[in-house]
Amino acid sequence: MLKAKHFIDSHKCSNAPVILAMMWHAGAWENTTAWVYLALHGSYGFLWTLKSLTFGDKQWEQPMGLPMGLATWGVLSLYWVAPYRITTLGVEAPPWFLALAIAVHALGVLLHFASDMQKHTTLTVAPGRLITTGLWSRTRNPNYLGELLIYASFTSLALHWLPLALLGVVIAGVWVPNMLKKDRSLSRYPEFAAYRARSGLFFPKLSRPGPRP
Repeated sequence: MLKAKHFIDSHKCSNAPVILAMMWHAGAWENTTAWVYLALHGSYGFLWTLKSLTFGDKQWEQPMGLPMGLATWGVLSLYWVAPYRITTLGVEAPPWFLALAIAVHALGVLLHFASDMQKHTTLTVAPGRLITTGLWSRTRNPNYLGELLIYASFTSLALHWLPLALLGVVIAGVWVPNMLKKDRSLSRYPEFAAYRARSGLFFPKLSRPGPRP
């Protein structure tokens, strides 16, 4: 039976070969930005697949038919607009921008994978528990925040608004509905109201809620 993870994981694994094929087709072997993009996006794809094999998210275990799976492939392929522009148009980001992208990517990897590992281990030991500590203490979706930093790091290397706009479409059309759906599910916990008051949906809430009058 095909599952959502089969389509997602296969696409993640295809990032590096597809980007290499773009570089070969455009003869972009001397383009440093293309190599940095390959390192960032390609490594993320392999890390995602490794995570899926070891501590994957249960939501991707849901059955998925071929039409929806191909549609998922199509949505994820929007991210290939950035490397296409970099390789075919010879886009070269300045060195300081490359360094910034690498640093943002590293922070994103920490938030995304560490928070998913915290969730996996916590729910393995205490199934059904509401996670409100660690990376989840100030934001209810540190994994999505990390993924935003990851995608923004290499998408921005195209130095064009279009790849960033496509990322925004995915966030608005897929990520935000998933986060709101999860909030509705977690509202069954008695302590969720207090947790929501001191945490952000996406970005961390740094201030504590004031005392009620």
